[in-house]
Amino acid sequence: MRICIIGTGYVGLVTGACFAEVGHLVTCVDTDKGKIARLEMGEVPIYEPEIENLVRRNQKVRRISFTTDLAQGMDGCDAAFIAVGTPSREGDSQADVSRVFDVAESMADLITQYTVVVTKSTVPVGTGAQLEAYLSERVDASLFDVASNPEFLREGSAVKDFMQPERIIVGSESEKARQLLRTIYQPLLNDNVPLMMTSRASAELIKYASNAFLATKIGFINEIADLCEVVGADVLDVAQGMGLDGRIGPKFLQPGPGYGGSCFPKDTLALLGTADERNIDLRIVRSTIEANKNRKIAMSDRVVSACGGDVDGKRIAILGLTFKPNTDDIRESPALIIIPKLISEGAEIRAFDPAGMEEAKKLMPDVTYCNSASETVKDADALVIITDWDDFRGLNLNDIGRLMKKRRLIDLRNLYRDRIAESDQFEYFGIG
Repeated sequence: MRICIIGTGYVGLVTGACFAEVGHLVTCVDTDKGKIARLEMGEVPIYEPEIENLVRRNQKVRRISFTTDLAQGMDGCDAAFIAVGTPSREGDSQADVSRVFDVAESMADLITQYTVVVTKSTVPVGTGAQLEAYLSERVDASLFDVASNPEFLREGSAVKDFMQPERIIVGSESEKARQLLRTIYQPLLNDNVPLMMTSRASAELIKYASNAFLATKIGFINEIADLCEVVGADVLDVAQGMGLDGRIGPKFLQPGPGYGGSCFPKDTLALLGTADERNIDLRIVRSTIEANKNRKIAMSDRVVSACGGDVDGKRIAILGLTFKPNTDDIRESPALIIIPKLISEGAEIRAFDPAGMEEAKKLMPDVTYCNSASETVKDADALVIITDWDDFRGLNLNDIGRLMKKRRLIDLRNLYRDRIAESDQFEYFGIG
């Protein structure tokens, strides 16, 4: 099949490269000339395992190409996937779909044969219907259908998630569009991969509801961790015991400093905005958002408490700036709340992250950025682990301790249990 991907950000680039890998002819379109120039040279602008090799391999066999010319991408395509950003809209926190409709306006005159227009971007319920109405005023209705095909890609494992999906959701009222999308996804289908066909509205809501539920699980276990600390229970044991129940499962029951990233914060707010517009009170989602906001603030307070109630003039070493490992994404990361609050209370911050420092420097210029964990902890009064990179799991704490002014470890990801830290003569503060 001939596929046009509009938007070469995280979702668009992974989608395009993976479709090419399974044999489709893909043209990726973006208005950013610099980004397209880099991609044409095989340089990938995002940090994501496997994606660079995927792009280069499919460029060599000419199954994927990059352009700023939408007409080139739309020429003869069977499906056009819209994968542009839908950030939170200022003022009401609803998703901003203006770029989706900018794309629709640009493609309207370019649809000259039957094409399925697919929203891959995460969009509020009803966007597909609005998009169809918009295009119907400009394009012969027989030449297109609009479908929803939400992405379920985790940063750090996006290629694997696409190539080995847990489910594929297609939302469309058109049987012709459903069959075309089934053909596109056929190389990825097997007995273990359900392809669920549903209405557009259901597909749009599945994405939001999934992320809101996972965010709620994170918020729930963080609150249980707080309870564990005052009743003498161990949250890791509690989470394991809960996860053994097949109705609950173990995923997203790891306590920590709160969720971040490009999806959970934005999508929970957008879901809440959609409900508020229709006078539906999503109290659980609202509480999850508030709890996560408070969680990040509480973690900075925890660092201050561990340092004796005062960090003024103290050097704090931070390991991990991204919202999760295996990505350079620091959007809504707990570090963006914890670090500025510590600085406001007089702390000197030194930090290291394997991938996220360039982005962090733009938002937190008052931090001293280091090249290694060892450099970061030199003469530090405390070490704080914010992100659970594998690089930080195997630290030689005895060597780290020798470099520090005081052996104090605030482990916000529970990478080191009390007994391990204490064996290296650390004052240890974990979660739960």
